[in-house]
Amino acid sequence: MPATSTLLQDPAAAVAPLTIGSLLAAYRSGAVTPGKMAADLLARIDAAGRDEVWISRVPAKQLKQQAAALDLMLQIKGEAVFESMPLFGIPFAVKDNIDVADMPTTGACAEFSHVAPTSATVVQRLQAAGALLVGKTNLDQFATGLVGVRSPYGAVRNAIKPEYVSGGSSSGSAVAVALGQVLFSLGTDTAGSGRVPAAFNHLVGLKPTRGLISAHGLFPACRTLDCISIFAHDVADAWRVLQSAAGYDDADAYSRKPAMLGVKRRGYRIAVPDAPEFYGDAAARDAYERTLSQIAAMPGVTLKKIPFDAFTDAAQLLYQGPWVGERRAALGEFFTRHGADMDPVVRQITAQADNYDAVDAFNAQYRLADLRREAETLLEGSDLLLVPTTTTFPTIAEVQADPVVRNSQLGYYTNFVNLMDMAALAIPGAWRGDGLPAGVTLIGPAGSDHLLAEAGAQFQRVLGGAAQADAIAAAPLPFNEATVQVCVVGAHLSGQPLNWQLLEAGARRVAVTSTAARYRLYALAGTTPPKPGLARTADGNGAAIAVEVWEMPLRQFGGFVAAIPAPLGIGTVELADGRAVKGFICEPAGIAGAADITHHGGWAAYLASLA
Repeated sequence: MPATSTLLQDPAAAVAPLTIGSLLAAYRSGAVTPGKMAADLLARIDAAGRDEVWISRVPAKQLKQQAAALDLMLQIKGEAVFESMPLFGIPFAVKDNIDVADMPTTGACAEFSHVAPTSATVVQRLQAAGALLVGKTNLDQFATGLVGVRSPYGAVRNAIKPEYVSGGSSSGSAVAVALGQVLFSLGTDTAGSGRVPAAFNHLVGLKPTRGLISAHGLFPACRTLDCISIFAHDVADAWRVLQSAAGYDDADAYSRKPAMLGVKRRGYRIAVPDAPEFYGDAAARDAYERTLSQIAAMPGVTLKKIPFDAFTDAAQLLYQGPWVGERRAALGEFFTRHGADMDPVVRQITAQADNYDAVDAFNAQYRLADLRREAETLLEGSDLLLVPTTTTFPTIAEVQADPVVRNSQLGYYTNFVNLMDMAALAIPGAWRGDGLPAGVTLIGPAGSDHLLAEAGAQFQRVLGGAAQADAIAAAPLPFNEATVQVCVVGAHLSGQPLNWQLLEAGARRVAVTSTAARYRLYALAGTTPPKPGLARTADGNGAAIAVEVWEMPLRQFGGFVAAIPAPLGIGTVELADGRAVKGFICEPAGIAGAADITHHGGWAAYLASLA
């Protein structure tokens, strides 16, 4: 990246946008400094003429001072700063229903505005990771809407075609990223607010498993359903941010430690709606079909059409059922005292809470439980559900002419996800024929975040994006459960034919090392794929053998061991540093007649000698 580059190119230009990874590389090379980046960013925001994106910003002087402090830190610590701060110097924005210390939280309602004494947990975590806060962004008032026009601070215009909606409720957060004013942003997602704006602005929108990111410091829409979400330009950037943002938080009663699923490395079994709905938007249908055909052509991908009624019936419960009472509960006395000051459509939606009582709430929960069970049955045998992110793409004028119906149409593929306790990842798809962006969303059960990210990166590649799936597969979220370390020596090593078994078990590589000098290595005969056998010597006449150590969830260990064929098994292996870990060993009978390849020092070196 040349030193003269600005922060990000025009979203309509043919060149790729700057990503977190490329900016970090520029910092490492010295081509750009945080101070230079901040100056470019401020100039870009000022020149954009898009004041409706922001509700409040960090003062320019303060932002420059913070960037200068990062410059000094980089000079002092050098490369080490990137290890301790994985988001070092990365500019980001926060939706203005998330608290930032000493800044107002408005929820896009001036009468509600109050200065937050402390930052939300997620903001604290991102800043501790080195991210540089630029400001707080506009939204559909109190996060009620999927359109981005329900705000007294102005309708947020689409980043690519300003006469169209930006999507909501996280409108400003999405457009700030799409316009290159930040590299990532935080939104929230109750009914699709972190996915619809992603599709409308050609972005990735990561909606995690509920409770994976702490909601402490978030003013809720529906507290039992809310998720803080992430907007970025590609899947790797969104996943990088989630690595720093996720984590259990005692301060959030809905925070949890979900059991995380591993990735899929041998193709995907994808469920899709049997009769997708687009409300007559032919361009949206065509873009979806072209996207689906490209994904379906990938090796190992199979599609299964399923009825979609269970999902749409659940979606209707969110706004046409007692969950609107949660929105009223969140506002409390403010609604009674200041309802007249609210956006009229938001006020109308919130007032519907008066139509429901406790009996309705319980009956709706029972209905939702039935629909969840039906959905689980429909998805049996599938790795994920893939849907269009949106049904249609209205202009601002069209939404203002029919605000409730147009908004409802946009939630067709999104409203059910949090009600059914699912994770989702929206990615850009094929462009519409009218030059507007379109996207698809990958949906899976709670804990499928890593699986969806790896799959999204695979699909992103065939749709014209970067190849990032291998890096994402090798980087699961920090473990929040009991784990076990396993020493691998042959076909399970990185890049070898059985390494997928570790990745699908949710494992991560933690060390490249060697055994103690007490082992011999043999090339076993007649194994497919070829495998070595590791044996400890009784007389000390051995050598150090190159190995890798992987860490996996303990709950996956039994299934992993069960798949190991004789004569191999799992025992205890002594490493060069004296530690003893579980690892691959070979039965004595398997070594009889096998070629001793100890002198090569490891399986990879032996394979190289054959080549």
